[in-house]
Amino acid sequence: MKKLLLATAACALAAGAAWAEDIKLGVLIGFTGPIESLTGNMAAGVDMAVKEANDSKMLLDGSTVTVVKADSTCVDAAAATAAAERLITADGVKGIVGGDCSGVTGAVLQNVARPNGIVMISPSATSPALTTAEDDGLFFRTAPSDAREGEIMADILTEKGVKSIAMTYTNNDYGKGLSDAIANAFIAKGGKVTINASHEDGKADYSAEVAALSSAGGDLLVVAGYLDQGGKGIIQASLDSGAFTTFGLPGGMVGENLPKAIGPALDGSYGQVAQSDAPGATTFIDMAKAGGFVGDSPYTMESYDAAALFMLAMQAAGSSDPAKYKEKVLEVANGPGEKIYPGEIAKGLELLKAGTDIDYEGASAVELIGPGESAGRYREFVVKGGVYETVKFR
Repeated sequence: MKKLLLATAACALAAGAAWAEDIKLGVLIGFTGPIESLTGNMAAGVDMAVKEANDSKMLLDGSTVTVVKADSTCVDAAAATAAAERLITADGVKGIVGGDCSGVTGAVLQNVARPNGIVMISPSATSPALTTAEDDGLFFRTAPSDAREGEIMADILTEKGVKSIAMTYTNNDYGKGLSDAIANAFIAKGGKVTINASHEDGKADYSAEVAALSSAGGDLLVVAGYLDQGGKGIIQASLDSGAFTTFGLPGGMVGENLPKAIGPALDGSYGQVAQSDAPGATTFIDMAKAGGFVGDSPYTMESYDAAALFMLAMQAAGSSDPAKYKEKVLEVANGPGEKIYPGEIAKGLELLKAGTDIDYEGASAVELIGPGESAGRYREFVVKGGVYETVKFR
């Protein structure tokens, strides 16, 4: 009898070992390009979530997750598509955290993710066009749509007594969608948009663009661009020429590099960025500090949450097969269920294994609505002393 029991135990162990797998999770964000100063923290957020799951040994009977990183460049759709294809065909990823910028995200979704049945959860692609994109139930995002940001910025401008704005946007899906959202919301509140003109990233001289913006006039210049590229160039050229001295700064312009590059002249400018003041946010910021990265850097909380949703959805489905776990993303992200906060991924995995419902709150107060995008909160800020100082959350 003892030998039989030992043999049975050995078989059980063998079965468990056979079931455990090394699950590859892709991270496709712009490690180079116009938001590269943000992506180090974003990737660190993903790594932290994965480490929690791996340390717990609770995911799919002891399976582990290996992160495979690839560069989307943020702006080159061909390069992002090729990188995504390599993640799937060469690396065998079962899901992709990303893309980051809206244009490359849309290209990867249509040209790579849908044909291969791969789930994408973006922490930062915010174009309203992605809301209605055909996605076969494969696309989710933990950052809110720019349609909501447009309303938030219009509220802020109106409350500050701004009557007219000039606006420039980076010439891609993100910039156009965001600028239209801001313009429409501001006009609806009685404001005037004197000009809404695109700019190209990567130029050495933006004096012609700034001359046109200055000629149109406005109480301030709203720059719907990128902090490491054309948006920064537009601001510097405006200051150099005296065309504008105060700037409205949407999310793509938020990051430590901008005030470092511009200096004290940026003080007094203001705007908003997707970020939560939920209970989990403070916990996550402390965890990130201990881990050696900046937790309140833009889209870092959302990156941690995106990775967590992948692993929790897999656990809920009992499978790393995207065709199966895609059906569980909304389920684990929303109530009803026991709330799960940063540092509690192991708890979430254990509850799901026991058949208990969870409601993943995470760092950014995750709530996925409609076709799987974040309801979202925004942090209103003003630049003071080279720092984005919080005014309030909306």
